[in-house]
Amino acid sequence: MKTRALGASGLQLSVLGMGCWQYGGGSYWGEQSQKDVDLVVHRALDMGINYFDTAEVYNEGKSEISLGIALKGRREQAIIGSKISTAHARPEEIKRHCEASLTRMQTDYIDMYMLHWPLTAVSVKHFSDDEALIANLPSVSEVFDGLNMLKQEGKIRHIGISNHGLKQMDEVLATGVSVAANELAYSLFSRAIEAEVIPYCAQHQIGVIGYMPLQQGLLTGKFASLDEVRPMQARSRHFHHSRGHGTRHGEEGAEAEMNAALLELAAVAKELGVSMGTLSLAWAIANEHICSTIVGSRNLEQLEMNAGGAAYELSADAVSHLNRLTAPVLAKLGNNPDYYENRNGSRVV
Repeated sequence: MKTRALGASGLQLSVLGMGCWQYGGGSYWGEQSQKDVDLVVHRALDMGINYFDTAEVYNEGKSEISLGIALKGRREQAIIGSKISTAHARPEEIKRHCEASLTRMQTDYIDMYMLHWPLTAVSVKHFSDDEALIANLPSVSEVFDGLNMLKQEGKIRHIGISNHGLKQMDEVLATGVSVAANELAYSLFSRAIEAEVIPYCAQHQIGVIGYMPLQQGLLTGKFASLDEVRPMQARSRHFHHSRGHGTRHGEEGAEAEMNAALLELAAVAKELGVSMGTLSLAWAIANEHICSTIVGSRNLEQLEMNAGGAAYELSADAVSHLNRLTAPVLAKLGNNPDYYENRNGSRVV
């Protein structure tokens, strides 16, 4: 398993990372066997996969609990990234929530602790109905001073951010805190970060971690049509606003463009003799500006398929061809990487 340097942090992350959202089971992904989690985590470590990505909000903390159980006896082989909700970023809460995550994962440090979304009222509203908090958000400096204190205490080793845009990264860097990584959506259908975010991160030596490389299953080819996508997974701006359960964006989507691209991607995969999932994952990992690409594996079979995607190398011509095939989706959705809010009222700026 290849590794890449995470910005200026000194960390070397496997190019394929383990997304742990489904661990512990929950309403979004359904039940998840701890036995399968244990098998997947141990096999992943044996393969050289060292980055495991979770968050306090994933299944209300159950993801962290499940990951902690699976890593028993092998914690030192793993690099753990976890995230604190923007709704819990008041200075007096940061330490308490970090310590709760440490307890759930049965560890005394977190390798990288990230602010899950930027400090905006729109972000907080997604996780909290506390009107007082929404009206009086903590300042960026207060939050990152709190995170830096955790680093000084040894509870966390690196500070990261997730889903932050250029203006928001400027505000974070102005605090003087060293930022190891920015974690953002990146797939053949979610290419918004290419134009501005990736160059900014490269300039400031901030590592980029990509998530959702298979577009929540859509880019594996398992759906005969977009109508088969569950409403919970059709809430993003990729889909018409009428399709998803709890959709907030109000946009028209890019369904026609995705349908056309899926047919062409299937043809390319057939020509190369690989699955569409392998093709899609290999494309994401081929971008050397992406340190690690995280994807979930519910069982050993899925892990082996994902590892195959990490091992498959696309030629530069093939990458360029796939870029052209999916360019209409990018053009329709634009360069804002928040795929769940209207681009004119986004959490990411």
